[in-house]
Parts: sequence; C-alpha cells; structure tokens
Amino acid sequence: MPRRTKIVATIGPASDSPDVLRRVIEAGADVARIGLAHGTLDEALARYRTVRAVAADVGKPVGILVDLPGPKVRLGSFGDSPVRLEAGSHVTLVPGRDASDSSVLGVDYAELLLDVHSGDSLAVGDGSVVLGIESIDGDAAKATVLHGGPVQGRPGLHIPSDRLSMSTPTPHDLHLLDAFVDEGVDMVAISFVRSAHDIRRVGTEPHPRGPLIVAKIETRAAVENLQGIIEAAGAIMIARGDLGTELGIEELPHMQKRITRDCISGGKPVITATQMFESMITSPSPTRAEVSDVANAIFDGTSAVMLSAESAVGADPVNTVATMSRVAERADQEFDYDAWARRIRLLRKTAVGERSEDKLTDAMTAAAWRAATEMGVAAIICISETGLTVRSIARFRPAMPIVAFSPNDRTLRQLSMSWGSIAMRAPNHIDTLALMDDLVIATRDAGYVSTGETVAVLAGVGKRSRSTDLLRLLRVP
Repeated sequence: MPRRTKIVATIGPASDSPDVLRRVIEAGADVARIGLAHGTLDEALARYRTVRAVAADVGKPVGILVDLPGPKVRLGSFGDSPVRLEAGSHVTLVPGRDASDSSVLGVDYAELLLDVHSGDSLAVGDGSVVLGIESIDGDAAKATVLHGGPVQGRPGLHIPSDRLSMSTPTPHDLHLLDAFVDEGVDMVAISFVRSAHDIRRVGTEPHPRGPLIVAKIETRAAVENLQGIIEAAGAIMIARGDLGTELGIEELPHMQKRITRDCISGGKPVITATQMFESMITSPSPTRAEVSDVANAIFDGTSAVMLSAESAVGADPVNTVATMSRVAERADQEFDYDAWARRIRLLRKTAVGERSEDKLTDAMTAAAWRAATEMGVAAIICISETGLTVRSIARFRPAMPIVAFSPNDRTLRQLSMSWGSIAMRAPNHIDTLALMDDLVIATRDAGYVSTGETVAVLAGVGKRSRSTDLLRLLRVP
C-alpha cells in the first residue's frame, strides 16, 4: 500500500535545481514548500515555476505551499559566518539597523521599544540564545545574554505575540500573495495567526477556486482561539518552534496532540513541522529521537510531516526526503486504525461549518467508513470537485486506500497534503453511474484494486449536486 502520511519538503538553494528537485519528488515529496521570509519575490517565483515544470515532467500532482513571512521580527544580518553571543555579555538592540555584531543587534521592527519591557526574555532563532531586557534607553534597548550561542544570517527575534503591534497578514504578505495567486498557487500558509479574523483578512476565493489557506499555530492567542481558526482555515500547521517558546517547551507535546486531534476530527489536514530531522542538515542520518518524533506524530494522526532547513539548505535533501519517507511508511504500518476510528466517532465534528450540504457530506462519509470497514473493501473511491469528500473520509483514517478522483487539477494538487489520498484525474464532471464505473476500472488499471475485489464509491450525483449524496458498494470487473 502506498505511504499514507504525506511529506512537505521546503525547497531552497540545496534543492531548487531541476535535477535535485526531480530526485526530491521521486524520493517522496508530496508538497513543495516555498518560504518567503528570505530572498526576493523573483527568486521565489522562479522556484515556483521550476517545481511546476519538474512535477509535470515527473507526472505527479505535487502541491505547492507558499509560506508568507507574517509579522516576523528579525535581527540585522550577522553575515554568513557564525558570531557567538557569550552568556553574561551585554548587547544593545537598535530598531532600524541593518547589521548586527556581538555587541550591537539591529532589529527590523520599528515598534520594538514600545512592545518590549524591562524584564522580558526574548528568544533568538530557535531559542538556543536568550536575551534578557534590562532597560529601554532612548532609541535602543539594553539586554544581557542569558543563554549564549552562535548566530548567523538574519535570525528571528521572538517577541510574545500578545505584545506585537503588527497584525497578520501584513501588507507585505498580501503583496506577495497577489503574485502567487496570479500564478495559480495551491496552498498559502499564514504566519502568526491569532484568530479566525486573520484568516478572513486574506481575502482570496475559497479553495479550490483559490488557494487552500493553511493557518500556522505558533502563538498563545491561536491556541486560545483554536476552534474558530480550524473552522475558518483549510488546513493547520503546528509550527513548533515559536509555539514552544510561547507556551513553554514542556507544554508542546500535549498541545501538539490536542491540535492534531481537533483538526482531524474537524476534517482538516494538519502538518507537524519544525526540527523533525534537524540533524540531517549536516548528518547522513537522523537521530533516534528524531525518528521517534516523526513516528509519534504519525501515531497521533498527523496528515503530513514537514522538512524545513533539512531539505532547503541541508547537505543531502534527496537522502533526507527518502529517509523521511521510509520512516513514515513504517509508522503507517503500525498505526492503530481501529482505535483511531473509534476515537473520531466520539469526537467527530462537521467538516466545514453548518451548511446543509456539508452536513450531508459528513454523514455520508461516516456511513461510507462504516460500510467499507464492515465489508472489508479494497479501496474507497471518492469523486470530488473540491476535495471535501476526500478530507472528510480521511479523518477516519480508513485502513484501505482512498483513491481521489477530480476533474480539477488544483483540487488534485491540494489533496497532495491530505492523508491517505491517491489523487487521480477524472476526465470530466462525473454525474452518471456509467462514468463512475469507468473510474472503478481506472482504479483497477492503475493497480490499486484487483478484479473480484469490492470497492466503496462516494460521489455526488447530478449536475446540481453540491454534496456527497451517493454511496455504492461494487465488485471490481
């Protein structure tokens, strides 16, 4: 059976050449993430077009996720060589300064001196360096390095989200978004979301006409407003770096489980991100702890696991993706499908709001899961214009493959992030039983089922159907 958990691979200087990108996709990348916090818009657009071209050549519906920078505060550049900030040393933070060194840190946030207070602890980068604010003096802040370490480039400076004056998405985010909407981007991640209102401010058309919106959960406010964010977004990313800093590292594993559970029970894909195979930036293999981290995220039900610097700037992106794929495939084999489904039956929430057509799809996919399980079908075949049916059945984590047919190419690419789905293009709108029978044969010819096996087919029938209203159990010819 194909791997069920999807892999999101960040594309950067180490992986954006056509040859390496091809091998990254062939090694198992389902979604290509393009971060917009570094580099120029033109560079990002060039990466986007390269991914599109290579994926088309490979013949795989690879989704593209662009990650907007959001109201991220960064220090001025330390340059390409590491600079060590020594514990106990004193530094000055200067808003508007472009460069940083071991004693003066530039900050690209004009409101810094209004948003931080004496006594605050601010994390740098991944949190290995921590600064304690001593005083605000004139046009600068004085700080002591509480925990030292090396820094380079333009690391982030974590300011508690409830202090930040900036909202998300920022005007710069919306400028970047416009360029990628024009390109037909599949998915867009919104950084530092605090409430459902931040999602609504994006203003794009609903997916699949527009991009699927991925809300990054990385602030305390987002945790407090989690249910509203899940309902407003198309998917969720658990951004464990800043989230761990905001909540305290001891809270992170428990919050990760809660967010995963709530997303999947609501029919929304969830990505687990940050430092999953961090050691593979330089090492040919992950640590045992990292392998356990990935496997446990899969046992918790995550839809996708994400590689960041490991695949963007790491020494061997292809090996990293291939290793992640092997670990995920093995964890999929040990996933407790029966226990998960029983749990979701108790937790189940309507997939997307309170519309009657959504409630019907919710009820039909629940019935399909029960019938497919009791009958021991070989596959669940979903026919869906928007992908809603596929995401709704996927929350039950059925033990059999989910074969997803859609005539909409963007829907197929958006389903690249949906757990367990095998995306296949339908030739046109499917609105007759005969056309559905043709897709059963196409599933057989693709090798996912065999003659004589039973399959479940979920679809909407009729040109005016806006929900899943048909379930058929068929023997494969």
